[in-house]
Amino acid sequence: MYKGVRAGLIALLTGTFILVSSGVKGQIQTGELGGAELNAIQTAVPFLTIAPDSRSGGMGDVGVASTPDVNSQHWNIGKYAFLDSKGGFAISYTPWLRNLIPDINLAYLTGFFRIDEQQVISTSLRYFSLGDITFTNIDGSFAGQYNPNEFAVDAGYSRLFTDNFSGGIAFRFIRSDLTSGQVTSDGQATRAGISFAADLGFYYENQVNVGSSDGEWAAGISLTNMGTPISYTVDADKTPIPTNMRIGGRFSYNIDEYNTVSFHADLNKLLVPTPPVVEPDSSGELVVVRGKDSPGSTVLGMVQSFYDAPGVLRSNGDYSVLSEELHEIAYSFGAEYWYRNQFAVRTGYFHEHSSKGNRKYFTVGVGLKLNVFALDFAYLVPTNGQSSPLANTLRFTLGFDFADLNL
Repeated sequence: MYKGVRAGLIALLTGTFILVSSGVKGQIQTGELGGAELNAIQTAVPFLTIAPDSRSGGMGDVGVASTPDVNSQHWNIGKYAFLDSKGGFAISYTPWLRNLIPDINLAYLTGFFRIDEQQVISTSLRYFSLGDITFTNIDGSFAGQYNPNEFAVDAGYSRLFTDNFSGGIAFRFIRSDLTSGQVTSDGQATRAGISFAADLGFYYENQVNVGSSDGEWAAGISLTNMGTPISYTVDADKTPIPTNMRIGGRFSYNIDEYNTVSFHADLNKLLVPTPPVVEPDSSGELVVVRGKDSPGSTVLGMVQSFYDAPGVLRSNGDYSVLSEELHEIAYSFGAEYWYRNQFAVRTGYFHEHSSKGNRKYFTVGVGLKLNVFALDFAYLVPTNGQSSPLANTLRFTLGFDFADLNL
């Protein structure tokens, strides 16, 4: 069996999507829930939702309608069609949850290639390492050491439909190996979880005149990780992967020929069934008293996720399903300033309701672009203090843009 020495690993094994919530109950102040109960949505492989690149990471994790760049694969596959470059790639690195465990990290490699004026193909590889974990036998003796890891590899295609509108699709293979075949306490051998998923994204942008200068507004929507659920043993119930919907917009203003500023806003919702409230009936069997059971289908689960919450207790004693559904929407805001399209300064804010994970943080970042070379850096500042598992999170991205590549 495995020894429970890593809160992050245990959270993944149980499929609980509280990405930073080790000890979260102690961080929530009385009254902060506003009548809601702690009821985070449960998914496997939550590493798929971590912002992998430094540019968006410096703007509060916005990206569905930000100006297209090499990292669009994660945020909105449809944005690639608006890139002027003929090809490029980037590599990102994030030490993760360093306040909890010193050797968890996320690496991300992505790239794209323009086929012609309308079409772009892209790919990415995401690798998440959970450090080393010690396995013990049932009597507590040493049974080995293992480095649990997860990865996802995908390929995408995007296309311009009009001069202002584009769309794209990506297909993804996901593998999550957390226990290296160790035997659980009930005698079952564990196995690596496998899933297949797809992304769908659309993006629109248009020029506008603002006084004596000009600007641009954009909107985007993406559905990501629409795929098969995962289990880590033969007989275990399968846990859904983090199917996600992101909607957002952007406004960019050219102050003059050297200075540009952009403002972004994203809304983010997991399209995964909310855990219901269950209680034993007269025979001792657990039954659903509020909320809904999972329908057992990815598509039906996506639809049900909009109306299946148990509800928030109101002053009149009733439960408001709408209130809890609204709590499941995380929002983020970001701003970006460019000087001569060479030096960037960024900031942003991300907010998630206390009953749904309690991630709340500000971000800052800088970027440098020189010819084909770009370097970005981001830093996260949680609003609940340095005791947060996310405190001191850094992200680094190195990118290359081959604008003059001869096809």
